[in-house]
Amino acid sequence: MRNVSPGRRRLTLAGQVLLLQLAVVAAVLLVVAVISFRQSTAAFTDERGSAMRSVAEYLAGGEVVRTAIDEPSATRTLAPFVERAVALSGATDVLVTDPDGTVIAAAEPSEVGTTLDLGESRVGEGRGWSGDVEHDGRTYVTAHAPVIADDGTLVGIAVAEQAYPSWWDRIADSSTDLAPYLGLGALLGGLGTWAVSRLLKRRTRGLAGDEIATLADHRYALLHSIREGVVAVDNSGVVTVMNDAARRLLGVTGDPVGQPLDALGLDAALTEVIGGDAETRDAVVLTGDRVLVVNRRAASSRGLGIGGVTTMRDRTDVVEVEQQLSSNLSITDALRAQTHEFANRLHTISGLVELGEYDELASLLGTLTRERAVLDASLRDAVRDPAVAALLAAKVSQAAEAGLDLRIDPSSHVPALEPGLAADLTTVLGNLVDNAVDACRGGAGREVAVRLTEIDGTIEVVVSDDGPGVPDDIAGSIFSRGFSTKPEVLGGRGIGLPLVRLIATRRGGSATLDPGGPGATFRVRLPLVGGAA
Repeated sequence: MRNVSPGRRRLTLAGQVLLLQLAVVAAVLLVVAVISFRQSTAAFTDERGSAMRSVAEYLAGGEVVRTAIDEPSATRTLAPFVERAVALSGATDVLVTDPDGTVIAAAEPSEVGTTLDLGESRVGEGRGWSGDVEHDGRTYVTAHAPVIADDGTLVGIAVAEQAYPSWWDRIADSSTDLAPYLGLGALLGGLGTWAVSRLLKRRTRGLAGDEIATLADHRYALLHSIREGVVAVDNSGVVTVMNDAARRLLGVTGDPVGQPLDALGLDAALTEVIGGDAETRDAVVLTGDRVLVVNRRAASSRGLGIGGVTTMRDRTDVVEVEQQLSSNLSITDALRAQTHEFANRLHTISGLVELGEYDELASLLGTLTRERAVLDASLRDAVRDPAVAALLAAKVSQAAEAGLDLRIDPSSHVPALEPGLAADLTTVLGNLVDNAVDACRGGAGREVAVRLTEIDGTIEVVVSDDGPGVPDDIAGSIFSRGFSTKPEVLGGRGIGLPLVRLIATRRGGSATLDPGGPGATFRVRLPLVGGAA
C-alpha cells in the first residue's frame, strides 16, 4: 500500500462518494448545457449557412463579376458588388478570389492580395461548398461558389462567411431551455449518487480509492511479469484473465478476455483441463510443438464458486534434456545387460575348459557365433543407419535379459539418415521399445516386434507387443495428458509418449495408436525431408 504522511488524512470513501455526487451532477448539467449549445449552434449553422450559400451563388452568377474578374481593374470594379452583398446579407466578410484562392476583391481592403486557404472545399472542381472554417482564432460558417465564364472555365471563386457568435451569446440564446434540464440533472445526480454509493460499499470492502488502484496495479504487474502462464475462466467457460506468458505458450493472438474458451482454437485436451471442473496437478499436456505442465484449481469468492484458475509452465526444453538423460540411462542398461550376458557366457566357457568338455565347448562357441552373426547380418541388411542399428542391437540384449523376444521384422529397411533425423528416430524408437518391454514384464507378454520401413520419403516406425494393450477409456490421452502406468522414474512420469508425438509433429509427421489388439501397436511417421531438425 502507499504510505500516507502522519499530518495528512486520506479522504474517506464517504468523502469520495460525496465528491462523486458533485461530479455526477456537474456532468449532467454540463451535458444539458452542451445539448443546448449544440442546438443553438446547429440552428445558426443551418440558417446562416443557407444564407451564405445564397450570397456566394448570387455573387458568382453576376454578369459583371464573371466578365470583370480577369481585368486589371477587377478589384475596383467588384468592390461595390462585394460591399452590397455584405450589407444585404449581414455576412462578416465577402470575397472574390482567382481559381488559386488569391483574393481579388473583399469587403476588407487589407485582404486583397492575400491567399485564402480553401481547406477541404471542392470548389476548384466547379462545385459549390459550404462548411465551417477557422482563421484568426474564430470559427466561420462559409460558402464557396465557383465563378464560371461563358466558355465553361473556372475563372474565380465567390466566398461568403459569417462568424459564429461567442459561446456566451449562444448559451444565452438557449437559456430558456435550461431550467427543465437543470431539474432533471439534479434528479439524475441524486439517483446516480445513491446507486454508486451502494455499489462502492458492496464492492470495495472498505478500501480507499488509492488502495484499490494500488491493488489493481500490483495485480496487473504481477500477472504480466511472471514467466508462468495464468488463465482464469468463469463458471460459463469465458476467459476472465490471461497473462502475456499464457498467450505466448498457447499461441493466442489479440485480447482473449471476454471470449469463450472454446473459441480460442486450443487443443481439445488443453481446453478440457482449463475449462473442466476437476482439480489438476502437474498434468503434462502436449499442445502444438510444446510440452506444458498444467495445474488447475477451482476459484471461489465468499464461499461461491466463480470459475477456475490454471497455471502452466513450458517444459519442452526440460523434457528434451530429461529424455536425453533417459536415453543415456537406457543405453547404460543395455550395455549392462550385454555385459551380464557376456559374463555368463564367459563363465560357461571357462567351466567347459576346466572340465575338459572341448566338444561341448566347440558346439557352444559355434552356436553363439551363428546367433551373433545372424543378428548382425539381419541388422546390417535391414538398417543401414549405424546409430539406429546400434540402438536395436542394444535393445535386443536388454529385452533378452527381461525374458522377452525382441524381433526385427524381416521387411524392415531404413537407409542411412542425416544426423538430426537419426537422433530423433533413435529417441522415438527407444521410447516405444522401452514402453513395450515394460508392458510385457511380469508375464504379461512374451514378444515385442519392430518394423522400420521407408515409404515415399517417410520413415514409418511400428512397434507392437503382445501385452495387455491400452484400455479404450485412456487411449485418447496417452500422448498428451502425462498418462503413465509406471512408478516414479528419472525424468518424471508420462513424458515418453508426449515427446514421441512432439518430435513427430515438429517434423511434419504423426504418432498414433492403432485400434484393436491383442496388445498395443504404435505407429510413428517421420518425413525424411521437412520439419525441424
